[in-house]
Amino acid sequence: MNHRIVCGTANRALASEISSALGAGPVAGEVERFPDGELRPSVDGVRDDDVFIVQSTGPPVNDNLVELLLMIDACRRAGADRVTAVVPYFGYARQDRRSRGGQAIGARMAASAIAAAGADRLVVIDPHTAALEAMFAIPVEPLTAVPAIAHTLLPAITPDAVVVAPDLGAVKLAEHYASVLGLPVVIVRKTRVTGASVRAEELVGQVDGRPVIVVDDMISTGATIEAAVRLLLENGARPDIVVAATHGLFVGNAVERLAGLPLRRLIVTDSLAGIESLALPVEVTPIAPLLAAVIGRNTAMSPPPTPDDR
Repeated sequence: MNHRIVCGTANRALASEISSALGAGPVAGEVERFPDGELRPSVDGVRDDDVFIVQSTGPPVNDNLVELLLMIDACRRAGADRVTAVVPYFGYARQDRRSRGGQAIGARMAASAIAAAGADRLVVIDPHTAALEAMFAIPVEPLTAVPAIAHTLLPAITPDAVVVAPDLGAVKLAEHYASVLGLPVVIVRKTRVTGASVRAEELVGQVDGRPVIVVDDMISTGATIEAAVRLLLENGARPDIVVAATHGLFVGNAVERLAGLPLRRLIVTDSLAGIESLALPVEVTPIAPLLAAVIGRNTAMSPPPTPDDR
C-alpha cells in the first residue's frame, strides 16, 4: 500500500515540504468553487493507497473545515484504503465546553463531522485543549512543536531568562518549554473581557530585570500576548520580549498590537499559510520534518490490506 500526500488549499507549501521529506510526490486535490461559495473537491489516483490529507482549518475556518470534510469523502469515493486527516491547526478547538446554556460545543461537532466524513485517524499539533482527543471516535495523534521551537530559541537563551504562561490555560505548555530550556516558569492570570479583549490581572513569579519568553499554543488577535507583555513590563521585565507560539493566526488587529510591543523575537511555525506576508519580523520554525516523521512511521506500521479489509 503506497502512502500519498493530498494537498488541501489551506497550506499547499506545507504539504509540498512534507512530500519532499518523504520522497513522495503530492497529490494536489482540485477544488472547484461555485459562485455561491460551494466547494467541490476531487481527488484522483489514490485507489488502495494510504492517504494523508494535509489541511489546517485556520482562517477562513469554515471554508477550510468544509473543504477537509469534502476531500475526505472524495478520497473515500476514489478508493483510498485509509484516510488520515493531518490538521496541524485545528479550528474550533477553543469551543471545548459551554460557558452558558444554549451554546454549541464546536470542537465536539467538528470532531464528529471529520469522523463521519470517513477519516480513519487525525494528526494534530498543539491543539488548544487536551480534551480534543476524547471528543473523537477515531484515533488521534497529538503532536507538539515545543522541541522544534525550543531549538530555535536556544542559541539566544540566557540563564536568567524565565518562561511565561500568558494565562492559566498555557501553564502546561510553559512547563514543557521550561523543562526543555532549563528555565523557571512565571504565570499570568487573565480575565477575558470579549473575544478580542483581555485583562491581565496578576503575576505569579519574579520577572524584575529578567528577560522573558512568553509562550502559547496560538496567537489569534494578539490580545492575550499584549496584556501579558504590558503586565510583565509593569513588573520590571527587561524590554526585549521574546514571544513563541505554535500557530500564528494573526487576525483582527493582531499585527498592529504586536508591532506596538518591544518584541525582540516573534516565533511561530508554518502550520498556517501567509506568515511571510505579515508586516512583522516573524521567525518561522518548520514543522514538515515532524509531520513527515509521523506519517512515515504510521505508514511503516500499517499492515498490508487483506481482501476482507477492502
